[in-house]
Parts: sequence; C-alpha cells; structure tokens
Amino acid sequence: MSATRVLVLTGPTASGKTAFGLELAERAGLEIVSMDSMAVYRRMELGTAKPSASERARVPHWCLDLVEPNEVFDAARWCQAAQAVLDDARRRGVGLLFVGGTPLYLMAFFKGMVATPPADAPLRARLAARHAAEPGALHAELALRDPASAAWIHPHDEKRLVRALEVLELTGRTASEQREHFARRAWRVPCRILVFQRDRAELHERIKLRTRAMLAAGLLDETRAIRDSCGFSPTSALAIGYAECLRHLERPFKDDEELRNRIRRATHGLVRRQITWLRRLAGVARIGPTTGVDEALAIADAAETGTPASQSEALDSLSEALDSPSEALDSRSEATDRDPA
Repeated sequence: MSATRVLVLTGPTASGKTAFGLELAERAGLEIVSMDSMAVYRRMELGTAKPSASERARVPHWCLDLVEPNEVFDAARWCQAAQAVLDDARRRGVGLLFVGGTPLYLMAFFKGMVATPPADAPLRARLAARHAAEPGALHAELALRDPASAAWIHPHDEKRLVRALEVLELTGRTASEQREHFARRAWRVPCRILVFQRDRAELHERIKLRTRAMLAAGLLDETRAIRDSCGFSPTSALAIGYAECLRHLERPFKDDEELRNRIRRATHGLVRRQITWLRRLAGVARIGPTTGVDEALAIADAAETGTPASQSEALDSLSEALDSPSEALDSRSEATDRDPA
C-alpha cells in the first residue's frame, strides 16, 4: 500500500478546526478533503460556511459542491467520492488532510461501511403507517428479529425503527452489523486523528457570533433562492440554519431574534452530540487553539489511529450523533467551522 500521508482533523462545530486545518495543510503540503455532510451541496454556502475562493486557492479542496440541494446524498456516496480523491492522491504522491465533524463519515470511510440497500419508499410508507396505527409494534418486531438494535433504539424513534426493519426486509441483515463493524479494531485506511477542542462556554459564544454573521450575510435569502429554484431534498432540508429558515419562510417566527435562537439551539445540540462521541474516542491526539501548527504535526506523527476506549459507549454516542445508524447519513449539517467574526 502507498505510504500516502493521511491526517484527520475533527472536532465540534465552531471549534475553529477549519481555519487551523488550512494552516496545517499549507505547512505540511497536504490537500484538504471536506468531511462535512452538508458542504457536498452546491448553492448552500452561508449555512455550511464553506471555504472561500481565496482559501481554496491556497490549498486544493475536495468533496465540496458535489450535488444540487434537491438530491439525496449519503455517507456511501461520500465514501465513493473520498476514495476517488485518495486513489488520485496516491497516484500523484500527495498527502491528504480530512477536515470535518461528521462522525459517520469519519467512521464509514476509515473503518468501512457495511453495504446497505437504498431507501425503499413504498416499504417505508407501509412501516410508518403501521407505526402510527399500532404504537410499539415496530419496536416489538425489531426486538424479535434484531435484539441488539432494539436495545438502543427508542420505541418512539420512528425513523430508526423503520430503517432497521427496512434493512432486514431487503437484505436479511441486521442494522446492528454496522455497529459491530465499527467496533472492530482494524482501520481500513491508516490515518492519524487530531481532535480540535475548545471550552464549551467559548464554543457557545462562537456559535452566537457565527449565527448572527450568517444571517447578516443573507442566509434567509439564500434559503429562499434555493427553495424557489431547484428546492431542497429531504436530506439538505434538515441542515442546521436552512431548516430553521425554511420554517420561518413558511410560518414566520415572532421575530428575527427567535430565528437566531432556534439556529443556535440546534447548533448547541449538535455540538453536545459531537463532544460526547469525540470524548469517548481513544487513541487520538487532542489539540486546541493554543497548539501551534508544527506542534500539531509532530503530535499527529506520534499518534496512533484511534479506537474507542469503550466500544459500547462510543457506538452509543455515535448513534446519538447520527440521524440514522444504518442509513448512510448525518442529517444535521456539521457546518464547517470558521472564525465567527
């Protein structure tokens, strides 16, 4: 296997990892691969805080602007795109820095996905109708057919119940196979993982400033323009910032402050889930805003590819960080970090 250098820089939203990653990539001569579940969408610029044209000119960026907002995109498709970038980098002899905070993308690419079927709309509709007509019935069936998944999926969690049973119906495999796969020690792609972290109070302040900046820059107008042109897919419509703006356009909130607060609260929830999962990921190097670029590179070279300290806890927190455990998707945007000013 090629000795292509592969680093991962991850961390919670608003930690500042994108700006730090740009410096890191420049210093080390690496190209950046976006690991953000919503930055794959074209036109969605402000809410995903994509790198500017000048920043992209400084360092080549990959896995940005892959599809239109009206397309459904999942981790399986992202893994295909990321693998193509890695293969090309190996041919050219350049290293890569994966930057983002979408846990499923990290685990799916570096550990590998268990193949799952695409969504079956008629089957999903039947299961959803049954869930509404017979509360508890889907969970009871899952408990019989896939006890491991039923043990952590809440009886009222319709989306996860439907997907778990959908996978069973279409493949005969259980949704818990993916969790078991992630629990294995082997990593498909050798890498060094850096976790960029900040004090929670500081994160909250940065989220507040960035939310104001996004709205002042025209996030509501950007959302309206996409809605009135190609429209949003069920996936992209759930992106933090866009989801709240869409709701505001349909049934206006009391005022702009309520819109800001709703976006902030959604972002805080995402950050909590990210921090919970990252805290339980062992074997990674933890850095912060006081870490210098050269120091971070030295730390990365000395680090070992991470494995969860507690497999059960780490997988539980991964599931909490995702919208659906077996559907290759994190439905809430990681909203790639940038300085809030």
